[in-house]
Amino acid sequence: MSADPGNIERRAIVSGIGRSACGRRLNRPALELTLDACLAAIADAGLTPRDIDGLTSWPDHPAPHGFGGPRVGDLHTLLRLDLSWILGCGDGANVIGILGIAAHAVATGLARHVLVYRTVAEATSQGAGRRPAVMAGAGAAPWKTTYGVGSPVQFAALWAQHHVDRYGTTREQLGWVAVNDRRNAADNPDAVYRDPMTIDDYLAARMISEPLCLFDCDIPADGSIAFVVSPADHRRDVDRPVFFEALGGGRPMTSSWEFWPDFDVMAATKAAEQLWSRTSLRPGDVDVAGLYDGFSIFVLLWLEALGFCGRGESGAFVEGGKRIARTGDLPLNTSGGQLSEGRYLGFGLAYETFLQLRRQAGVRQVTDAEVGLVTGGGGPLAQAFLFTNDR
Repeated sequence: MSADPGNIERRAIVSGIGRSACGRRLNRPALELTLDACLAAIADAGLTPRDIDGLTSWPDHPAPHGFGGPRVGDLHTLLRLDLSWILGCGDGANVIGILGIAAHAVATGLARHVLVYRTVAEATSQGAGRRPAVMAGAGAAPWKTTYGVGSPVQFAALWAQHHVDRYGTTREQLGWVAVNDRRNAADNPDAVYRDPMTIDDYLAARMISEPLCLFDCDIPADGSIAFVVSPADHRRDVDRPVFFEALGGGRPMTSSWEFWPDFDVMAATKAAEQLWSRTSLRPGDVDVAGLYDGFSIFVLLWLEALGFCGRGESGAFVEGGKRIARTGDLPLNTSGGQLSEGRYLGFGLAYETFLQLRRQAGVRQVTDAEVGLVTGGGGPLAQAFLFTNDR
């Protein structure tokens, strides 16, 4: 199959998807969850473990508080894989970036079928009570802890407060991101939070870091999600392939949250620029989107970066929830997103987008969804992907 050599990700497809049981405090070993998801994805791709010759995950280092799953070396041994390509990613390929790395490994012939997985057991690790601040403890930067910075929500709040101060964005507008997520989660049996939530419920929630309240923050969860990335010629053996259309990444200026020079933008701006430079598709072609919602403000900034609205206009774009509803102009986070489904670090958003493009989302299905957009990250790091269900 010929392809533009400058856009080699188009030589790859997502041939299989799988997930384990997912939810709150499952009290199951992370390795068990990982095996469930990976074996499901392999079978969905019409393969067996003997066909898998590539393997990657993020992060591939000991991670506290249930943030990471088993390392690639351990999974390699347990599944008895015969690999030609393996990559355990640390900081450099954060969140969903490993999907692009897997696509390029396949496109360049380093592997034919790459298994990509992400596992969390944060809810079980948290237990019945509160856990320590994620930035506290040994190794924490003294310029953070000295001033009481213990959580990313405090950094995200800087972006949110800037948007409020400069553009007049209101808490009610921010709240529609959370309300829309919850409305979608009601139809997702895997979502942690499914009870109805109104904008008044949102406004009544306790403040975490002003102007972000409890419902602006994603939810610790347990579960594993896996994908198989294969060459495009494998489409003949797959009922519902999903095609890579384009990808973009961004980590400009600094990797540091606290030394970010311009709170008007995130790294999402650079990721979006690269994404749109690699495709003839445009924002108006997107049928369904999974925009990274580690915090609600990230969704607003992604909307602006991707060109769905102008700078400072995202509050008005989401207000009332009509435009971002499943029947709206831009169906957004149709699984409930990380604010209601659970924090799977972007993999849940990708899984839902693949379901939508494969027409397997059930009652959540967006009519005639053909182009899907998935993003990962916030603040100083970002990745963006376009997928299609035909080529």
